[in-house]
Amino acid sequence: MDDIVRQAMAKWPRVPHCHGWLGLDARGGWYMRDDRTQAAGPFPQSKGSLLRHDKLIAFIHRNYERDDQGQWYFQNGPQRVYVELEATPWIWRLDGQGGLSTHTGRSAVVRAAYVDEAGRLYLDTDLGLGLVHTLDMALAADRVESGEWQPVEVSSADLPTRFGFIRSPWAAQAAVAAPE
Repeated sequence: MDDIVRQAMAKWPRVPHCHGWLGLDARGGWYMRDDRTQAAGPFPQSKGSLLRHDKLIAFIHRNYERDDQGQWYFQNGPQRVYVELEATPWIWRLDGQGGLSTHTGRSAVVRAAYVDEAGRLYLDTDLGLGLVHTLDMALAADRVESGEWQPVEVSSADLPTRFGFIRSPWAAQAAVAAPE
């Protein structure tokens, strides 16, 4: 986390959290979701605007974290901006030399591989679960064919519970706030 972010958190400790405004798609793209986009439906059906500003994306990457409930967020100064996930908290990129990294550039070590009902490949690593980027499936197939990775079948609907993450903090927050 950036030092300037830590300083802002100390200076303004009671800034409310933000839900529904930021999404991460299955290819590692970040989407800004304004009020109109949110009103049009949940992420990813209503994605919003793809972020293209390199410095903003780098700032998000450096300050991307997980809370104790399994909700992923971007610490934007004193405010947590919770992230709507299309698939998983991490999107894996393979480099062709055996390296594996997250969409944020962090290196990881594979512990297990999974394949879902749609043929999507997931890797459980020392950083947690992530989806292999579609552009890297040929490299991933080489690792599967060599026996390095031996995917086990899994239901995509079971992944959040099994691996401890929440795809939609916005929906989770709304469910807690809704009267019975």
